Amino acid sequence: MTAVIDVRDLAKAYRAPFSRRQVRALRSVSFGVEQGEIFGFLGPNGAGKTTTIRILMGLIAPSAGGAKVFGHPVPSRRARARLGFLPEAPYFYDYLTVGELLDLAGRIFGMKRAERRARADELIETVGLEHARRTPMKKYSKGMLQRAGIAQALINDPDLVVFDEPMSGLDPVGRKEVRDIILSLRDRGKTVFFSSHILADVESICDRVAIVVSGEVHDVGRLSELVTGTRLGTDVALYAERANDEDLAALEARCERARRRGDELWLTLSADADVDAVLAEARAAGARVISVSPRQQTLEDLFLRRARGEGGPARGGAPAEPDGEAGEGGEQLHGEA
Repeated sequence: MTAVIDVRDLAKAYRAPFSRRQVRALRSVSFGVEQGEIFGFLGPNGAGKTTTIRILMGLIAPSAGGAKVFGHPVPSRRARARLGFLPEAPYFYDYLTVGELLDLAGRIFGMKRAERRARADELIETVGLEHARRTPMKKYSKGMLQRAGIAQALINDPDLVVFDEPMSGLDPVGRKEVRDIILSLRDRGKTVFFSSHILADVESICDRVAIVVSGEVHDVGRLSELVTGTRLGTDVALYAERANDEDLAALEARCERARRRGDELWLTLSADADVDAVLAEARAAGARVISVSPRQQTLEDLFLRRARGEGGPARGGAPAEPDGEAGEGGEQLHGEA
C-alpha cells in the first residue's frame, strides 16, 4: 500500500533575519503516514513541526530530501485537491461570516453552488457555530476562529486532513468535539495528520506518533510500542496514623519523593528500589499499606526525556548527531544553505 504521506531525509535551512547565520530547522526527517490512520506529530516549540507541515503543503521548498503526498512529489495540484489544511494561526477576512468563508473555500475547490451550501450547512453544525452563523468573524473568539478553520479544512471532503495545532484556543468541551470530529474522519476511512502540544489528546486518539526535537525525528511508531515495557518506579501509599515518625522519616529519605496528606503517606520509589524491603520497613514502623502501583512510562515521560535530550536510541527514526550551536528551530550555521 502506498503511503498517504512519505517523507524521506527532509532538511530545511534558512537565513535568520538581520544575520548572516542560517538556521537548520530540519535535519534528515523521515516518516510515513498510512491511509486511514490518525498520526500525531509531536515536539516542543521550535522543533520543526510547522516547517515540516509547510513543506508538505507546498508552501516552502526543502533544502534537501523530499516528500510525497498520495504518491505525488510536493508541491502537487493533484494532491492538494484531495487534502484539507488548517494552519496553526489561521487568518480570515474580518467581515466574512463563517458561511461566506466556507462558500469561498468551496469555490476554490470548484464545487457547485448547491453543493457548497449543503456542505457549509453540515459543517457549521458539526463544528458548533450555528449560533454565530451570521456574525462577522472579527467578533469571534480564538476558539470560534479555530472551529471555523476546521470547517474550511473539511469543505472539500478531503481524503487527507492536515491540522497544525487543531486544539489551540479550545476549552475542554471544544477539544472533546474536535477529537470526535477527528475520530469520525478515521471511521470514514480518511487520514488525519496533526501536530499538537496536548499529549492527553494525542494519547486518546492517535494510532501512531512521531516525536521531533531540534529538527530531528527521535521516535516513530504506535504508542503501545513506544511507551510500554519501561518501568520507571513504584508508587506506594501508606496509612501512617500509628506509625513511628522517626522510622517514617528514615524511610522517606530513601525514596525519590515523599508527601503526606493527613494520615496518608505517598512514596515514589526508583525503578531499582527493593519494594519488598520498603514495605517491610513501613510495616515495622507501624504503617499500613494501602496500595502499591508500578509506574510505567507514559507518552509525556517519553516526550519530556526526548525534549531534554535524554534517553536511549531513537526508535523508528534516524537522527543525525548534533553539531554546531543550537538555536530556535534547530542548528545554526554559517554560509549558504
